[in-house]
Amino acid sequence: MQTKLDYHWYGANGAFHDIEVGARFHYDDEDRFQWEDGYSITNGYMALTSEGPRGAQDNRISSANALAAYALYKYKFNNLTLTPGVRYESIRLMREDWGQKDADRSGEASVRENHINVFIPGVGFNYSFSNSASVFGGVHKGFSPPGNAPGEEAERSINYELGSRFNLGGLSGELIGFFNDYSNLLGSDLAASGGTGSLDQFNAGEVHVSGLELLLNYDLAKPGSAVKLPVSAAYTLTNAIFQNDFGSTQGIWGTVSAGDRVPYIAQQQFNLTASLIHSKYELSLNGRYNGAFNTQASNGGLDDPMTLDSNVVVDLAGKYHLTSQISLTAQVINVLDEVYAAARVPAGFRPGHPFGIYGGVAFRL
Repeated sequence: MQTKLDYHWYGANGAFHDIEVGARFHYDDEDRFQWEDGYSITNGYMALTSEGPRGAQDNRISSANALAAYALYKYKFNNLTLTPGVRYESIRLMREDWGQKDADRSGEASVRENHINVFIPGVGFNYSFSNSASVFGGVHKGFSPPGNAPGEEAERSINYELGSRFNLGGLSGELIGFFNDYSNLLGSDLAASGGTGSLDQFNAGEVHVSGLELLLNYDLAKPGSAVKLPVSAAYTLTNAIFQNDFGSTQGIWGTVSAGDRVPYIAQQQFNLTASLIHSKYELSLNGRYNGAFNTQASNGGLDDPMTLDSNVVVDLAGKYHLTSQISLTAQVINVLDEVYAAARVPAGFRPGHPFGIYGGVAFRL
C-alpha cells in the first residue's frame, strides 16, 4: 500500500518549487519446502529411482515487513535545478525454519530476525548552459538491505557523480565520472557464484569503485530522409578495489587483501551499434567488447591464472512491420560464433552464448 502527495508553486523571480512526499508499506514471504529425488535415464527413458524425504533440502518460511517514507524537494531557477531528498526505511526480516525432520511443521520452528532502520539522504543538481550543453552531478547515500541473520549489516555507500550532456551538430552524448565509496559491501551465498546455495548474505568489507562512462549518438542520414542511420557508441571504465583484508569461504572471494580487485567486473567495456530504420523494416548490427576480468579477488593483474580473457561478440537483429500492429522479428546471436568463457562458477567454466538464431512475432495493441 502506498501513497504520494505533491505540491508545487512559483516563488519570487519566477523560481519553481516542488515538494513531494510519499510512504509505502510492503509485506512479502517465501515458503521453501524442497527435497531431492533421484532419477536414471535408460535407453532414452527417465525413471524415478529414489524419493527424497519431504523438506529435507529446505523447510522454512522467510518474510519481510518494510515501511518506506520519503521527501523530495525540487528547486528550479533559470538554468539551475536542485533536487535534495531523503528516504527512511524500516525493515523487519524473519526466517522460521522447521528443519529436515519436521515435514508437517507440527513442532516449534527455529526463528531468527534482523531489523534495520536507516535514513538515506541525497542531493542532485543540473545546470544548462544552453539547449545543447548541460552539467549535472550528485551525492547520494546508497543502501541495500541485509538478510535475516541477526547482526548482519546493510550494504552502505556514498556515491558521487559528475557529468555533462551535450548535443553539438547532431552529435549527442554523455560523459560521466563516478566514485562509489562502499563502507560495507554485501555478498550472497549462491550456488551460481560457487557457494553452498543457502542464499544467505554476508558482509564483504570496504570497496572503492571509480570510473567513467561515455555515450555518443549520431544519425548518418540527412534530416528528412526516408531512412535513419543511427550509430551509437558506449564505453565504460570501472575500477573496483577492496580496501580491507578479510577471509571468505565463498569461491569468488577467497582470501581478500586490500588492493584486490572485486571479481567479475571488467575494467574495460565497449559497445558499438549501427542501425538502419525504415517505416517498414529495421536492421541493427551490434558489437560488444568485454575486457578480461578476475574470477577471484586478486591484485595479480590480468596475468593472474584465475582471469578470464576478453571477448568480442557481434549480434544482428531485424524487424519487418507487416502492419502498424504486427511485426516479424529475427535475431542472430554471436554471428561469428565466438567461443569464450563467461564465468568459472558454478562447477567450472561456463561458456558464453554460442551462435544462435531466434525468430518471433511482435504484437502491439
